[in-house]
Amino acid sequence: MRIIGLDLALVTEHTAIVMDERGLFLTPILRVHTNAEDLDKLFARAREGAAPGEPLVVVMEPTGMAWFPVAAFCERRAVTVYLVNSQQVADLRRYYQKHAKSDRIDARVLAKLFLISPEKLHPLHVASARHLACQRGCKELDRLMTQCVAIQNRVQAIDGFAWPGLDQVFKKALFSPHARWFRDHWYQPQAVLAAGAAALEHAWQTAPIESTASESAKDWAVQLVALAERALALYGREAQYLDYAAVHAEVQREQARLAELEEQHHTLQLETVRPLYRQLHPSRNLETLYGVGQDGAAVYVSFIADPQRFADHSHFRSWSGLIPNSHQSGDHEAKGLHITQAGPDLIKKFVYLGAETARQWDPQIAAIYYAQMVKGGKHHCQAVCACGTHLLDRILTIFQEDRPYVLRDVDGTAVTSEQAREIIAARYTVPKEVRERNNQRARRARAEKRAERKTQRESRPT
Repeated sequence: MRIIGLDLALVTEHTAIVMDERGLFLTPILRVHTNAEDLDKLFARAREGAAPGEPLVVVMEPTGMAWFPVAAFCERRAVTVYLVNSQQVADLRRYYQKHAKSDRIDARVLAKLFLISPEKLHPLHVASARHLACQRGCKELDRLMTQCVAIQNRVQAIDGFAWPGLDQVFKKALFSPHARWFRDHWYQPQAVLAAGAAALEHAWQTAPIESTASESAKDWAVQLVALAERALALYGREAQYLDYAAVHAEVQREQARLAELEEQHHTLQLETVRPLYRQLHPSRNLETLYGVGQDGAAVYVSFIADPQRFADHSHFRSWSGLIPNSHQSGDHEAKGLHITQAGPDLIKKFVYLGAETARQWDPQIAAIYYAQMVKGGKHHCQAVCACGTHLLDRILTIFQEDRPYVLRDVDGTAVTSEQAREIIAARYTVPKEVRERNNQRARRARAEKRAERKTQRESRPT
């Protein structure tokens, strides 16, 4: 076997070295560009003196997207690629050269890594162009949503000082059509007071917005007038410390950007990601899992690509990064460690969100959540992550077998969704006192009390 350690570069040429299965380096450091000619020369150099048909592997790190064209070319040349975790490379490099780092060292470490821990390396599966397009679409959707949330947070922060108490008027509908309309047209308290509640209600009913017919302004119009009174009582009628006209203009700009991003998100979702997902997974059986919608299923399909490449559920869980770190020594084994987070971020995100929904509909997952909270003493996030690993098992099975999911009780009996909700309500509802005892705020308070008692004991005169 011939092993190529390939240290990728984003701007300069790549660094490569060839090693045999005994760990002997057969070539000096080689310089390679991302083109077919250089890569073919590298493969020819690696095969010099090797028996016909001897396997050739390439080990490299996921440096940006520089790995992708190299991996695609290797796939076309039937060369096995291992894309390794950067942390593994850093750990091994520190063992060999604690106080030095260079491309030459990294290339050697990459080659050595294949011999040192082959059980931790998995051959790279280069997905189809359609899978990659869907995957990149999912990432873009997530970026757009992140930008939307950032704008919403900024607008809410402005509401907090310009209109204290506005969140109590619109409740959870801070970005509903009437809340956005108010910010666009009536964000200055002086104008609200001058117009009055009746004028506000009339202006809303005559606004060119489709939802005005179904939403009455009677309740919130009166509240806004009262809120405007309180805002001006804080800042004064002249509002000399706050220019409401400038704040109004800022909020209008933020909401315009938000509307534009939401439109881009909606268009990308309907015209690109979902059509690609339906082509890749025509049965849509993943959506029969509670907690998996179209967007989540698109993430799973595009990132997993070929579900048969995972030997078992343990490998799939490890790939996802949703399993906890382990630390064991002698008779001691640490509990409650953080998850490894080794896998794709979008997979972890949608598994967590899906598990939060699944525990409310699937009795088997609800039983896991209940045991984690009541018997295990875990807080909510820890319990949901534990549910997430079991949801991953179901995702892999449904994807591999391509069949619909069937809700079952903990004894394996098939149940309807209504029966499942009744079972969860009767057997797996976590008491309020348990939630309060396990939440992070209560844990922090207990830790502070212990620290205070320790300080008091140490400060006592001897």
